[in-house]
Amino acid sequence: MNNYSSDERRKSTWLRRLFYDLTHTSTLSRFLFFFGADILIVSFSLYLSFLVHFDFNFGVPYAELLYDILPFFILLKMGLLLLFRAYKISWRYVSLSDLLNILMAVIVAEMVLLIVSLPNSIFSLPLTGLSRRIFIMDGIFTLALICSLRVAKKLYMEVIREKTGGVKGKRTLIIGAGNTGDMLLRDMARNGFENFHPVGLLDDDPMKIGTYVHGVKVLGKLSQLEKVIVRQEVEAVLIAIPSLNHAPLRELYDSVRKFKVGTVKVVPRIYDFDKPDINLKGLEDISIEDLIGRQVINVDYQVIRNFLEGKSVMVTGAGGSIGMEIVTQVCAFGPRHLILFEIDETELHNLSLRLARLFPYLTKNIEYVTGDIRDDLRVREVFEKYRPEILFHAAAYKHVPMMEYNPREAAKVNIFGTFNIARAAVAYGTETFVMISTDKAVRPTSVMGATKRMAEFVCRAVGDQQAGRKAMDDGQWTHGDTEKNTSCTSASATNSREVISSEARILQSRSTTRFMSVRFGNVLGSRGSVLPLFLDQLKHGGPLTVTSPEMKRYFMTIPEAVSLVLQASTLGKGGEVFVLDMGEPVMIVRVAEELIRLHGLEPYKDIDIRFTGLRPGEKLFEEILTAEEGTDASCHEKIFVARGSKKFTLAEMNLILDEFLEVIRDPSPGSDEKMKQLLRKYVKHYVEM
Repeated sequence: MNNYSSDERRKSTWLRRLFYDLTHTSTLSRFLFFFGADILIVSFSLYLSFLVHFDFNFGVPYAELLYDILPFFILLKMGLLLLFRAYKISWRYVSLSDLLNILMAVIVAEMVLLIVSLPNSIFSLPLTGLSRRIFIMDGIFTLALICSLRVAKKLYMEVIREKTGGVKGKRTLIIGAGNTGDMLLRDMARNGFENFHPVGLLDDDPMKIGTYVHGVKVLGKLSQLEKVIVRQEVEAVLIAIPSLNHAPLRELYDSVRKFKVGTVKVVPRIYDFDKPDINLKGLEDISIEDLIGRQVINVDYQVIRNFLEGKSVMVTGAGGSIGMEIVTQVCAFGPRHLILFEIDETELHNLSLRLARLFPYLTKNIEYVTGDIRDDLRVREVFEKYRPEILFHAAAYKHVPMMEYNPREAAKVNIFGTFNIARAAVAYGTETFVMISTDKAVRPTSVMGATKRMAEFVCRAVGDQQAGRKAMDDGQWTHGDTEKNTSCTSASATNSREVISSEARILQSRSTTRFMSVRFGNVLGSRGSVLPLFLDQLKHGGPLTVTSPEMKRYFMTIPEAVSLVLQASTLGKGGEVFVLDMGEPVMIVRVAEELIRLHGLEPYKDIDIRFTGLRPGEKLFEEILTAEEGTDASCHEKIFVARGSKKFTLAEMNLILDEFLEVIRDPSPGSDEKMKQLLRKYVKHYVEM
């Protein structure tokens, strides 16, 4: 630590106070300060110009010379500085473009003054005949002094304070010397290194090693991390590589933890792709999601923007963990209108607060709509009012054990709810329909997985039927009463043939809707996933419960999975079932152990892990890429297309839904078992565990 005298401390405190007051004061006060300072600078610059012109002869009556011409210089220069937005500049974040505006204002002002000073026969001004040398010197002095004032705070914060040993935070090592590391260093300097003081950077690019970024040296490669931590007495590590995969990230974290570095942070997910805001306040602590599910995901943001920008987008299940992330990422691509459909008004309210914070400029473009996808009348009402062009269907029952006990309810939501949404999408001209599916629909062993597979069949049947509308003319869809209430939960609901037929004539005048489904595995942090369960158990002192020491799952973080969903939605022609590559499966027990260590505890010592056996409907190992139908590659390395498997025509689906509807209406004690039997009948590989 540096030692200061009391005078040095008072001086440093006074300077900091001055800069703080000027930076944090009101806009009007800041304008008045700079405007007044610039008037003094213009006056002083003209005085210096005369002084130089007369070779510093103090016998010249400078006051008399300035008296008549100074008002011209002040009025013209101040007016042009206002015109070139010199007073819209942030003192703390002044840039080269800001200084260029000042340069242009000064040059134009001097040129106008020079022209006015030329002799003419019409009228004579006090400027007439003034030496050109004075204008040149005045421009140089004015520019130098005004620019110096603008960069004063930046100079103080980023150079003087650092070099003179001002107050410094933790000795910090930055991993990554690219754009992100550059932005972090800039923010450290702007904050006076109060929380973090950079001692070096590490980067695997050999061209960067030995170079300096804002005066901070790139000390070596990432493999030298442990040596650098010891040599530089590192107290904090900031990981500034957004694309870092979970495997190297875990290695870095293990090395840092070995030397008991107190602070380890990583750059967060960036939602505003046009204006990436990476700063110290936004850094996050390393989480279990980073160590287990963080992957390198490359998506074509421009293609996604072209797909979503200016469109009316609807998301069902918007308050769920997946739906919420879809909404957040869609907002970053500038939709014209966003309709958020959700049954839980509390989650919808929470989502509104989140979006108001992240995207305040979109507030007027977002509609928060409560409703149930099982309520066909409500669904029709929403589609009639908002006419969405793109729809992401994320509403579903997804908890595996709970759906084993409630199979008829699973069918109502996952099958008939999807049918209601799909039918409305076609009827009201939706261009693209993307259903969020699950890897549990592959060789399902649970009611949840089987009903989601049936939902895929529904989307395929509706999509195929309206894609070839000639079939309607051939009479495959019988005409029915369009006024009937078709909600499958209503006691007066019509049969599914009538439900389908009610839209036949409407569909004839609509454009084709592209239907596609996207399957992916477990996403870390979603409601119902293993992570919230572990965190709750950890909060209560354990033990953490794991089904089996051999259980494996595919994991991905929610933001990465949703990014791939958006990319897949741009690839579909219609009828595809996309499968996301979730990487390598992870042992669940390893997730539990890592989570315990993240909280500074030892597995099996401080917190126990207990094995409970398989729950109803659970698999020991999940299949995703080796589905029964196989997969083909797409143009994206992490998105595959399930090969054509069993499908139903809409006429066939009509009869199948009749059977499901009959079981749903059956109140007898054996109706749940009947529902499982019906699922086994139509989902070929559904086998209960």
